[in-house]
Amino acid sequence: MIFSLRRLGAGRRAGKKMGDSGIDAACLDTEVAVPMPFRCPISLDLMKDPVTLPTGITYDRGSIERWIEAGNASCPVTKQPLGVGGGLYLIPNHALRKMIQSWCVENRSLGVERIPTPRIPVSPYEVSEACKRVAAAANRGDARRCGELVGKIKSWVKESERNKRCVTEGGAGDALSAALETFGSASAEGQHGGLLEEIVSALAHVRPASEEGLARLGSSTSLHCILGFLNSDDLSSRQNAVLVLKEAISSDRIWHRALVDGIEEAMVRMIREPIGPTATNASLLTLFNMISQSPNSDKTTSKLLQLGLVPLLIDLLLDSSDKGVCERVLGVLDLLCESREGREEAFGHALTMPILVKKILRVSNLATDFAVAILWKLCKNEEGDDRRALIEAIQAGGFQKMLVLLQVGCGDGTKVNVRELLKLMHLHKDRVDCVDSSLDLKYLKRP
Repeated sequence: MIFSLRRLGAGRRAGKKMGDSGIDAACLDTEVAVPMPFRCPISLDLMKDPVTLPTGITYDRGSIERWIEAGNASCPVTKQPLGVGGGLYLIPNHALRKMIQSWCVENRSLGVERIPTPRIPVSPYEVSEACKRVAAAANRGDARRCGELVGKIKSWVKESERNKRCVTEGGAGDALSAALETFGSASAEGQHGGLLEEIVSALAHVRPASEEGLARLGSSTSLHCILGFLNSDDLSSRQNAVLVLKEAISSDRIWHRALVDGIEEAMVRMIREPIGPTATNASLLTLFNMISQSPNSDKTTSKLLQLGLVPLLIDLLLDSSDKGVCERVLGVLDLLCESREGREEAFGHALTMPILVKKILRVSNLATDFAVAILWKLCKNEEGDDRRALIEAIQAGGFQKMLVLLQVGCGDGTKVNVRELLKLMHLHKDRVDCVDSSLDLKYLKRP
């Protein structure tokens, strides 16, 4: 088996060294045979982090972990069963790794890079012990010790995706949620501000695994802490807070009581003063859950409309090219248009109808479904004989888009809305002039 050494990064560094030492750079094109024991039996590539299974066979860590995550429960070579369910331990093969590193050093003149010494991933036992110590420190009120443990958990999560999964599955999110609730009760007196910020920062990456953890995250005490960071001027704290709030809102238990005052204002501020796509997506998903799951959805919708959410969403839809953002904006708009006040706010914006028509068949199937649903709600509930919303939809090219949508296919619910819209548009399409919906609509104004 031959292992190619034509790597751009290695070639540049090796070429520079070879030029200094007088060695011909043409040797960069040489292909070097990698010894069989140094190659992973799965990928056949040079192993960077060799680990040995209980079956005695050594693999590269990334390859064997992907093999196990794919649902395989046997050794790829020996076919012997692996104790995946009971906790499979991958033993680092340090001796083989050192031999591979020595071989790389011997062949560095040919452009072979020395593999770095990998960090040993965190084990489930280490995560379990850390969670127990966090709970114990929280019960004692030991903020300093709890802060040290939270910092260790954050460092584990940032090292690799594998560590992040291990930490999440080990229940670290539940322990952090309990600590947030415990120390948050003293935050009103200004205590533990730095610790609470560290906990929220860690929870932004580690989701609670149990319903109890989510319930603690959605408690009034925790929500007040999260709200405090949402209202801060630090961008990182605001982003972490909205990511945590998104998880707290997703729990069904939170809706057995009213949300803390100020959540709606904080979420509208996140849309008005965007931080980045990650925070914007989390904010939109939180708003969607707040409206759709709340038992007081009418009250929540009315408050969000009073805060001017609809114009902000339309402007965001105009400026954003991110698929996820567009889908979530249209989803929130669809919920807001369930109410008469929401439909009035939506139609009150001059670019609502043109941008809705433009997004059909331009973003995704989900975005198309939402856009058609909003158009149908605006047009079917229109009062008066002038049919202004319907006329504007036709002028923006809505009639042609509906015809194309029927031809290319769509979901059953969307197909019903499309047919009803075509019936209404057919009565008025000959009396108006259409504009190209693919044009830039930012400066389009109503007569």
